[in-house]
Amino acid sequence: MLKPSIDKWVTGAHRMTPAMSAPTGHSRPVQIALSVPAPASISFDFRYVLRIGASILVPIVFWFLPLNLEPKAQHAIAISLFMILGWATEIMDHGVIGLTGCYLFWALKVVNFEVAFSGFANDTPWFLMGAILFGTIASKSGLAKRVAYLITLRIGTSYSRLLLAMILSDFFLTLLVPSGMARVTVMAAVAAGLVGAFGLSVGSNVGRGMFLIITYTAGVFDKTIIAGAAAITGRGVIESVGHTPVLWSQWLVAFLPSDIITILIAWRLTLWLYPPETASLPGGITYLQDELRDAGPWTSLEKKGLALMVAAIVLWATDFLHHISPSMIGLGIGLLSVFPFMRILETADLRKLNFLQLFFVAAAVSMGNVLSVTKGLAILTNTVFAWLEPLLQNNWLSILALYWTGFAYHIFLASEISMLATSLPLLMNFATAHGLSALKIGMLWVFSSGGKIFIYQSGVLVIGYGYGYFRSKDILRLGLLMSFVDSLVMLVVVPFYWPLIGIR
Repeated sequence: MLKPSIDKWVTGAHRMTPAMSAPTGHSRPVQIALSVPAPASISFDFRYVLRIGASILVPIVFWFLPLNLEPKAQHAIAISLFMILGWATEIMDHGVIGLTGCYLFWALKVVNFEVAFSGFANDTPWFLMGAILFGTIASKSGLAKRVAYLITLRIGTSYSRLLLAMILSDFFLTLLVPSGMARVTVMAAVAAGLVGAFGLSVGSNVGRGMFLIITYTAGVFDKTIIAGAAAITGRGVIESVGHTPVLWSQWLVAFLPSDIITILIAWRLTLWLYPPETASLPGGITYLQDELRDAGPWTSLEKKGLALMVAAIVLWATDFLHHISPSMIGLGIGLLSVFPFMRILETADLRKLNFLQLFFVAAAVSMGNVLSVTKGLAILTNTVFAWLEPLLQNNWLSILALYWTGFAYHIFLASEISMLATSLPLLMNFATAHGLSALKIGMLWVFSSGGKIFIYQSGVLVIGYGYGYFRSKDILRLGLLMSFVDSLVMLVVVPFYWPLIGIR
């Protein structure tokens, strides 16, 4: 958990990998007050010790409990408890905890090495690697910020049009910058510049509305497009545990109606909740034109980066024709950018990446595979999701039950990837065992992780909140309203639209 007592002045790109950093060639870094975790080496407060104790003692006790279970299954569940509790309490980096769990599966002879580290041979973490490389390309070239300025300038600079431009830029940038935190950083530079050009302060409704909308919707679009780490993790679990192929194009088309409604409703809600202090906001067009003028003509780096990204998007969007894995496309295009003849990324750029993200996702997939092999997954599924069975038999009730159960579970297990990694394998096993659609249930569960009401639930919210333009109660208010809207939208989209595109 974040410790609010330890504050530090940082730039908007703080706590991000280079893949998540906004280009800063044409604007000054924006300073924000952001709480950061205390270093583990100096934090000995009672709550921290309690978190460590729970993460270690509970699994040890479970390991030796006299339960009527197969030893392999019980031991696999015990180590999985260590991973789940470690991710929930954040005693260490998620990647380190995941890697430790995989090691324990192997070292304690629960499974062999091939199964314990099987997630690293799965294509899911390598899809994420491709996404990280995409973010690095967009950040290094300045492409992401240029696209954001162009979209905003085309739509207009009245408050109403600015809000719409912010949301649309966020949505389209999801295809180019597959990281919510990176997009918030890019869009925050645009929004902060506009607030300054209007002569307004941090506490203004205009600034609050713009920062709130780009922050909240960034976390939603990460789920409706297979781009962010959460959606990539969800896709991997659906395929590996649910044994159902997932097409990038089908996922995009399935959530397109909800994306359109989210854009419109979020836009109107923000206008209603945070009306502008003044109807006239002069200076916005001049600011955007000046920024684009300073950026100069399109550079060779931007053109080559855009060409690679467009090629990847075209291949992803047509995967129903050629059936090439989205992971293969993403990683292949990402690696192509490093080749000497492309001159987009360099080896030095790769050395700066945070590979612990890959370890986290790979370990989550490994955990699901170990539980499946040892039959621990079936035990957990029957224990945790048995009460859902009668609800999932009804098409309407299943939608509400899945969305709001996932919404509530996410409150207790803050990290989106942790939430999906610890629950989706059980849900997929339950779906296949009861003859239910693993794809439909999995997509609904991933979508439910987009509903948030507290800052700690997402790194995207933490980054946006750190700029100081909105308060925690603003996220609570907008998050609740949008979550109700999203659940109602699913009641229409899932039973009437999804069957038309082959999701039943």
